[in-house]
Amino acid sequence: RMAFRCVVKLLRWPVSSMGAPTGGRFGKSRLSYFTKPLTRVTLSPGQQIRCLFVQTQPTPNPKSKKLLPGKPVLEEGTMDFQNRDEAKKSPLVRRIFAVKGVEGVFLGTDFLSVTLEDEDMWPVVQADVFTAIREFYEDGKPILDDPATQPNDAGTAILEGDDSTVCLIKDLIETRIRPTVQEDGGDIAYRGFSNSIVYVELRGSCVGCPSSSVTLKQGVQNMLMHYVPEVMGVEEMGPDDTMREEDGKHETVVDKSHFDRLKDLGF
Repeated sequence: RMAFRCVVKLLRWPVSSMGAPTGGRFGKSRLSYFTKPLTRVTLSPGQQIRCLFVQTQPTPNPKSKKLLPGKPVLEEGTMDFQNRDEAKKSPLVRRIFAVKGVEGVFLGTDFLSVTLEDEDMWPVVQADVFTAIREFYEDGKPILDDPATQPNDAGTAILEGDDSTVCLIKDLIETRIRPTVQEDGGDIAYRGFSNSIVYVELRGSCVGCPSSSVTLKQGVQNMLMHYVPEVMGVEEMGPDDTMREEDGKHETVVDKSHFDRLKDLGF
């Protein structure tokens, strides 16, 4: 009851003839203390970086996590770093590789994925990875030491010698398959088409992923076989694997159905 009386007493504001709260002993309206506009606080660039929040997303690869720093990463394309020697190109990647247990780093335009040697290490090193990212953006250095460094080639650019089948395969990989794979912190590149088999390279969190074979067969292969009857399968190639010149050759059958499919896909 005493608490109720205190609340009622606080709510009994002196009211003037116009209905507005009077100044009372405070010298001004009590209401003004609650309606005073908030002061806008402007943070310096350094303070903004210290407030950097890194969002994490799981990937199908238990050893890898997709990280979104809320800041631009690469201007375009993607880059995959699978060892410390490759990390020399980027101060950001060098910082992350300095964390014990880091096995690979993959950069996209607005995200990066980090792969560890063992999935059980994430609770131990996650804070160190976040610190490395925050300190990099706090320093204000560019992502790449050499601005002329080009991102990894996805192999999907249409070349003058490509027939309609290869054009359709490349277009499907670039517009339909790559965006889906990148959502999981990885990437896929076209490497060639031979004897009805499409050869691709997996990158980022897809490397060493237990479900990568499922992604290739049930995802990539099914889509390509659905739209391109000439495709009979999809096989993975490593980054150091090369196709012989004769392997890249295949019989070209150009008919109206090829161009109809290209037109249907907006190519």
